[in-house]
Amino acid sequence: MRADFHPPDMKDDYTCEHRFDEYTQEDHAIWRELFNRQSKLLVGRACDEYLQSLPALGVTAEGIPDFRRMSDILEKATGWQIVTVPGLIPGDVFHGHLANRRFPVTYWIRSREQIDYLAEPDIFHDLFGHVPMLMNPIFADYMQEFGKGGVKAENLHALRFLERLYWYTVEFGLIKTPDGIKIYGSGIVSSKTESIYCLESTRPHRIGFDLKRVMRTEYRYDKLQESYFVIDNFEQLFDATLPDFTPVYAELRGQPDIEPYIILPEDKVFHAGSVAAEHGK
Repeated sequence: MRADFHPPDMKDDYTCEHRFDEYTQEDHAIWRELFNRQSKLLVGRACDEYLQSLPALGVTAEGIPDFRRMSDILEKATGWQIVTVPGLIPGDVFHGHLANRRFPVTYWIRSREQIDYLAEPDIFHDLFGHVPMLMNPIFADYMQEFGKGGVKAENLHALRFLERLYWYTVEFGLIKTPDGIKIYGSGIVSSKTESIYCLESTRPHRIGFDLKRVMRTEYRYDKLQESYFVIDNFEQLFDATLPDFTPVYAELRGQPDIEPYIILPEDKVFHAGSVAAEHGK
């Protein structure tokens, strides 16, 4: 299925019907290859909350799941629903869906030539990467609060700060557990390379989560991460999003951005990577 597909029934909120019967045998074969590879790779690397949610949702190697069945399971668990979208959607629309406990899942799946990397999210990234964490009640509430914050941030012209929070938590977040640091971010769990690199490479920094620090830190979407932020637990993440960010944004506007390869003196450092040396630091 093509990435530039625009269904004729697309609504003003960019949602459309999930035409499950239109997936080809090749589409399902690509899903199976990705699922089998990642589900084996993530054992011992991903957090328990993620690993336990995959079978609970009925996500399997059989092929691309039917959104409607998964959405029913998710709604009963945490009140979230899955809505189908053709691809990337405007930020205000995306935040509006999250604020109303609707997660947009992309309709199309990558081609075999894109099996290891693609520039924008597809169904595997969204469904395999994002949706399982929405089975966790605390993370599900965090995502809704993030959506509400996104709507407000756009009006305050502060979206860049919130985008960094999303990037370093929802997409590329790590969590401290009794068994060591584990993965929960969707951009990691859906990527073979990043799943290994984020925990085993000596190159990136692994730094304790701090809201303002994260919001000041720039990122690159086209390269492996130079820093990862490690939360203590999901309660910490949820609690960080509850206060009104208006004074936080005002404070951050007066401070310089931080390059992702930098370690600050006040950082709680789990691992100081070799990446700083690449930049002569």
